[in-house]
Amino acid sequence: MTARPRVVIAGFGDTGVLVGIHLSRFADVVGISSKPGLVSGQELGLRLTRPEVWRRDYWVGFDRYRRLDAARTLHATVAGIDPSRRCLQIVDADGVEREQPYDVLVISTGVTNGFWRTPELQTSSVVEQQLNEAYDRIASAPTVAVIGGGAAAVSCAWNIAHTWLDKRVDLYFPGEAALRHHHRRVWASLERRLRARGVGIHPGHRAALGEDFTASQVSTEPVEWATGQQSATADVVLWTIGRVTPNTGWLPAEALDDHGFVVTDEFLRVPGIPGAYAIGDVAATDPLRSSARARADRLLAHNIRADLGRGRPRRFTPLRWRWGSVLGTQHDRLEVFGPSGRSMTIPNWSALQPWIVGRGIYGGIRRRRPLLRRH
Repeated sequence: MTARPRVVIAGFGDTGVLVGIHLSRFADVVGISSKPGLVSGQELGLRLTRPEVWRRDYWVGFDRYRRLDAARTLHATVAGIDPSRRCLQIVDADGVEREQPYDVLVISTGVTNGFWRTPELQTSSVVEQQLNEAYDRIASAPTVAVIGGGAAAVSCAWNIAHTWLDKRVDLYFPGEAALRHHHRRVWASLERRLRARGVGIHPGHRAALGEDFTASQVSTEPVEWATGQQSATADVVLWTIGRVTPNTGWLPAEALDDHGFVVTDEFLRVPGIPGAYAIGDVAATDPLRSSARARADRLLAHNIRADLGRGRPRRFTPLRWRWGSVLGTQHDRLEVFGPSGRSMTIPNWSALQPWIVGRGIYGGIRRRRPLLRRH
């Protein structure tokens, strides 16, 4: 092994970038991304209603991260792995197949979930086009039905209703309450606000999904219910049902659980693949797959250094409840719900965001206007 180990991060999204930043002074970091920068899967409601704000904070070129100056980024997808040789097979943006060796492999390829989180290789122009098309479709629809009970669904329902006061917005979910992975106080608080804003709340509605249904679709067809209610119609039906598919088709079956997620031990190592670790939504760490939301990126970087002889590894402790922002930035303020379900509001967020997130979490992000702007 070289004096500075080569750490290859397969999946340079929200979590992969943070791991790379933590390891940048210790290792030669290579990040593999199918996107032309960090195109975050976070804050779907903000992305659909205020794309200019989402673009500013959640679409960031890799060259803007100061702590990644020494890292290499490859615009490519991962096609296979040879664990015995510690080598990945990748396909770059020109369709050329080649090998990428590693000493340490971090698997953070995430999941496919709707039209906003996909593994396809995309250019900046494609990202911009999809961002604008999704906004236009929601903006022009008099009525919107949001299907799903997770944070993405609640965020979409709130932000759409809050942005366009004349729209009819309905939220349908299968259980008695939405946000079932958050503390019950979170839904109790947000349900009151949604109803006050005029959002129709429809618990106990489970969609009847046909064999040809894909979670990526935004449809206009009536929604049929497996729970027996009358079909629902809207000008736009937004599917945010949480039906995720892990992006792990390139990994051997023995590294995966029955649902295709990457098996890990308590230190985030992948048994059976020497030198490999997994983190984020793709890692089967716990039922909530909470390693990304629990900020395990720093712990993983510590464990990688420890396994290479610099300290002792630490165990990952899963979260009991999900926490964080549900609604996203609201009129220059950010509300964060803690694990107890109680919220804290951060005022003047646009001024604080570069310090709290840009400098505090990412170690410095250069200011730069996106090359592509909507005209």
